[in-house]
Amino acid sequence: MRRTKQIDIRRALALAGAFNFLCSCARACLLPFLTLYFRQLGLSPAMTGVVMGTKHLVSLVWSPVASLLSKHYDKRRVVINSSLVCSAAAALVLLLVLPTDMCPQAGSCNVSDPRGGPTQSLGGDLLGSSVAPSAPSARTHTSTAPVSGVTSTAKTLSDTKTALHHHNRPHHNHNHNHSHPQLPPLNASVVVNDSAGEPEVGGSFMQHPTTSSAAPVRSKRSKFSSGSEEQLGERKTEEEEKERRFDFLSSLKAMDPQHWLFFLTLIIVSVWECASAPLEWTADDGLYEYLDSADASDRYGNTGVWGLLGAACGVGGAGLLVSRLSCLVAGGVSRSAVHFYCYAALAAAALPVAAYLPLYLNKKRDRANGLLKAVRLVRGSPRALLCAITALLAGVAGSAVDNFLLWQMQDHGSNELHMGMSLAVAQVSQAAFPLLAGRFSKLPSSGQVLVVSAASLGLQCFYYSFLWGPWAAAPAQVLSCFSGGALWWAVRVQCEDVAPPGAERSVSRVYVALSLQLGNGLGSFAGGFVAQRFGLTWLFRGAAVGLMAWCTCLPLLQWRAPRRRRINYSRLLAADASEASDSESDQERDWLEKAMDDDRSRSSNNNYGRRISH
Repeated sequence: MRRTKQIDIRRALALAGAFNFLCSCARACLLPFLTLYFRQLGLSPAMTGVVMGTKHLVSLVWSPVASLLSKHYDKRRVVINSSLVCSAAAALVLLLVLPTDMCPQAGSCNVSDPRGGPTQSLGGDLLGSSVAPSAPSARTHTSTAPVSGVTSTAKTLSDTKTALHHHNRPHHNHNHNHSHPQLPPLNASVVVNDSAGEPEVGGSFMQHPTTSSAAPVRSKRSKFSSGSEEQLGERKTEEEEKERRFDFLSSLKAMDPQHWLFFLTLIIVSVWECASAPLEWTADDGLYEYLDSADASDRYGNTGVWGLLGAACGVGGAGLLVSRLSCLVAGGVSRSAVHFYCYAALAAAALPVAAYLPLYLNKKRDRANGLLKAVRLVRGSPRALLCAITALLAGVAGSAVDNFLLWQMQDHGSNELHMGMSLAVAQVSQAAFPLLAGRFSKLPSSGQVLVVSAASLGLQCFYYSFLWGPWAAAPAQVLSCFSGGALWWAVRVQCEDVAPPGAERSVSRVYVALSLQLGNGLGSFAGGFVAQRFGLTWLFRGAAVGLMAWCTCLPLLQWRAPRRRRINYSRLLAADASEASDSESDQERDWLEKAMDDDRSRSSNNNYGRRISH
């Protein structure tokens, strides 16, 4: 006979908890600081939002597809190990991207250096700005700009202007009028390209004679040039058509360094996400089916708290480590690269645990049909649909916090220590809500908790728009207990209400995809352009206003939505079992009573016969 394999539930949960801890710790070492690194490279807020939004959308599409493929070909362990190795390698490749020739990297390092005073960093509004100095006088002309190098350029422009003034001065006019000097008006524009680090000076010099004798000459020239305007227009049209015929490589050569950097970063981050996206879904599917095979699937949720604790340790430890380093570490590498090295080291440390991770393949379970059925369940329940909209809006607003909170903190003098500790407080607060919820005998309904969680996130966003110091963001992180922990607690309760037994996990994944992937992706795209156009302060205020408006409408919509009564299948089974046992006992009692009656009748007949014989 085939020997059955023993299943150790405690060992499986310990390995799964360690794996979640290491993977969450690795992601937290780098991902919260990734947008800060993009800022040091010279990307604008809009470019940063596009990169992060693409990252989330790639995860939305590729995670379920890779999980299904790994299950179909029974290669889950290979996919997990390959994901760890390839994601670490792709993250290190991002370090090969060199920043544009500008100062934000050094300035950011000075801001993050605890041994030096904070310096003014380049904000999002400065990227792509333009400075157009006027020319009120020909003798003196000075211009200042918020970046270094523009003042000296303006002085050079002033000297050039003065030289042209002396060179083009007419000698036949001896009656010099000081009120109306015969100077060629100068239209000069200084365009500061923060991504390239060097200002581009473009000027157009036009002479406008002031003497009346120049009028006939001007008319003759205009008549002479009017005939050739059509020919010039035709030539320009032909040149434009030739320029449109340039191939793609020619257009790439014409791009400025900032756009080169943007497209290169976008490609690397997309490849990185393709490598790391299958990890979480594949490992969770294997562990859940392993526990389900041992009838211990109810203990699957115990591994989630280790992920939050790992994220707290990772973001806090990375912030503390980087803040203690100098601006340039060994080999002249910026200390921001330490985040990538920590990510790669922890991913390598998770490989031995992944080799012993308990996995099981249940070929009878169809994950694709489960996800489609979960989508139909959410769409068919009004209250579940309201919960999905709330999760989506929370993801959109949360992307503004995830992408640009560190930018806001950096502008107010925070270094990596302040950032890491503040984010660690948020993770610990989020992990503490299930423990606090278990101590209360009676909790509000899931709909009321949804309103509280959305309002808490709105208050956080509104608070972030009024930061004033390095540690100013830390107190608001305590609200993550409600904005994050309470939200997912309400989602879990809603999943249990709407889903039949065994489908709760699929419905929960629908909510996670709506919030953390689709919501974060859309919020990253929109948040980047809003931060570019209006600034970080109004980005957070806009997110707060949107969430507060939804919190006002949500209770009314929940009151109008029909409430379906939850069916407790365990109680039904217990009731059926008790009824079956009662019916069996009644049948046994009837049979016994009938047998006793028959016995009594027989004994009475026997006695009656004996009496007759006597």
